Amino acid sequence: MIDRYSLPEMRSIWEEKNKYKIWLKIELLVCESLFKLGKIDKNVMENLRKNARYTLSRIKELEEITRHDVLAFTTAVGENLGENSRYFHQGLTSSDVLDTSLALRLKQSAEIIIRDIESLLKILKEKALEHKYTIMVGRTHGVHAEPITLGFKFALWYSEMQRNLERMKRAKEEISCGKISGAVGTFAHIEPYIEEYVCKKLDLYPAKISNQIIQRDRYAYYLSVLAVIASSLEKFATEIRGLQRTEIHEVEEEFAKGQKGSSAMPHKKNPIISERICGLSRVIRANAITVLENVNLWHERDISHSSAERIIIPDSNILIDYMLQKFTNLITNLNIYPDHMKENIEKTRGLIFSQKIMLELTKKGLSREEAYKIVQRISMKVWQGKDNFKELLLTDSEISKYLSKSEIEECFNYQFYLRNIGTIFNRVFGQQAPE
Repeated sequence: MIDRYSLPEMRSIWEEKNKYKIWLKIELLVCESLFKLGKIDKNVMENLRKNARYTLSRIKELEEITRHDVLAFTTAVGENLGENSRYFHQGLTSSDVLDTSLALRLKQSAEIIIRDIESLLKILKEKALEHKYTIMVGRTHGVHAEPITLGFKFALWYSEMQRNLERMKRAKEEISCGKISGAVGTFAHIEPYIEEYVCKKLDLYPAKISNQIIQRDRYAYYLSVLAVIASSLEKFATEIRGLQRTEIHEVEEEFAKGQKGSSAMPHKKNPIISERICGLSRVIRANAITVLENVNLWHERDISHSSAERIIIPDSNILIDYMLQKFTNLITNLNIYPDHMKENIEKTRGLIFSQKIMLELTKKGLSREEAYKIVQRISMKVWQGKDNFKELLLTDSEISKYLSKSEIEECFNYQFYLRNIGTIFNRVFGQQAPE
């Protein structure tokens, strides 16, 4: 997954060399805190800083023997420290290093994802304002409902991504939590000061309490937020796929020069990025199920969570980074066809104004049920043939008892449906939203 979908900045966080780099940093910060407590003298500390090193090849050799990644790491480093190796990893358990390292890498990943969301918000706002009054038909159940604007649709997505931004910020805070408290979390062989010192240096905060590990509800929350973001992106991408259908063709993914849509049909221009986003969102949601299962562990810890986390945590961060950047680029270069929107809005020959007619009839004294029955009777004629809704209304004897020609004509004014778009935009974007 790292090679196929990750972008350079996110990839560097989850590469193996970065993992060991952070492990060494944590171990040396523990030694540094021991030095500050007077438990390591200055010469030893200088030797540790100077000679604490390793090679990836040596770690792999040792792991083949020990079948334990942290022991392989500490042994590889210890080989270069001589007698001072006894101070390295003193009082720690593997999860002190593993979980604190994971917290730091998740925090770094969250910062990238937050920037990704902010970039998407920027382009969604631009598109919403640009198409604030680009009229199109709204659809419910896939059927024409009443007029909206394309900008309204973008504004809806913007508002959802604002919520996702706030969720992501809370998720970043949730996982910015380190742990240096020993084998079962009781600080039996290490002082609480050391945990506080190390976490402060890493810009993390210490867990109020832990056992051998940081509790997995934190990671469950984090990956669940990623799953919500992925689901939002899937929803937006599904809408683009629907609007790109040949029968609708109101928007269209950019089709690059030389791009091919089908090995068999040269005419094809497919919404491949939207479809890819929909597929990858399923992976992130599946990973969220696994991380929820990882909350439950035996006693003070088992490792049933560990193998799964090595896959689902990097993959989920890498995928959401990729999806956000891909979708931002998709929206930036989206082809938009207002003329097709105008053509489509007329396809039901005026039926989208049925509610306005019904409500006008109720203003004349009819009950809602009576008005509904009259308008539905006329609407069904339009569905069954090629008649125009307005023309049928103008020639209907029952309608003419209540509505004049001018009153009927006025019901077919598109601007009526857009009169509160400005108010909605002010709610979403603030009072600065221009007309």
